[in-house]
Amino acid sequence: MNQPDTDSASDGTTDAPLLQVTDMIVGYGRIRALHGISIDVRRGELVTLLGANGAGKSTTMRALSGLLPLGGGRIVFDGADISHVKAHDRVKLGMVQVPEGRGVFPGMTVQENLDMGCYARTFASKGEYAERLDWVFELFPRLAERRTQVGGTMSGGEQQMLAIGRALMARPRLLMMDEPSMGLAPMVIAQIFRIIAEINAQGTTILLVEQNAQQALRRTDRAYILETGEITRTGTGSELLADPAVKQAYLGVG
Repeated sequence: MNQPDTDSASDGTTDAPLLQVTDMIVGYGRIRALHGISIDVRRGELVTLLGANGAGKSTTMRALSGLLPLGGGRIVFDGADISHVKAHDRVKLGMVQVPEGRGVFPGMTVQENLDMGCYARTFASKGEYAERLDWVFELFPRLAERRTQVGGTMSGGEQQMLAIGRALMARPRLLMMDEPSMGLAPMVIAQIFRIIAEINAQGTTILLVEQNAQQALRRTDRAYILETGEITRTGTGSELLADPAVKQAYLGVG
């Protein structure tokens, strides 16, 4: 059952980015982690933020989700400045994150974990909820098979599927994913990236944070390279795959 998450600008202008980040500064006490980064994500795109450990990728995602305060700059979502909007209100607007480490509720069943995704985004009817749940189970048949299994007993790959499914139950307009391939076997990583591409193809806008440059750049529309809190390169996935510096730093080539 197809359930695309198509989006359109509230002001009727489809050219405006869904997410626009300008000169964003974030720090931990006196230590500055992000030095005024600027990125944008257009409706329907899959955009990737690449970088090594400590580059500031997860800090960026936490700031976008409202979990870290800004030290400067602006975050604009669908034309509205949300720089100081609380985290739960950003979810209500449609900004939903799949956190690094998955964040599955270990003592809850698969079904209960999925229902937690609906906490801040209510459905108009039981029929709408059922359609959404069916779509998630179509994307992840393993979750349908194990809907009564406790989340903490599942494999790493299954927990990642559950974390993505839970986020999709919140009906995201922008799905933000932080290191979805971390700690997974190569075969499972390939499966997760195929599903990410399918979610995007069905209309969901995605901002992906990744270290796995090969998998991410093969599927992304555009990408940004983040190094020590600064954007150092940007381009299409194919452009960055062909960039000698990116090959050497992230693909082990050259």
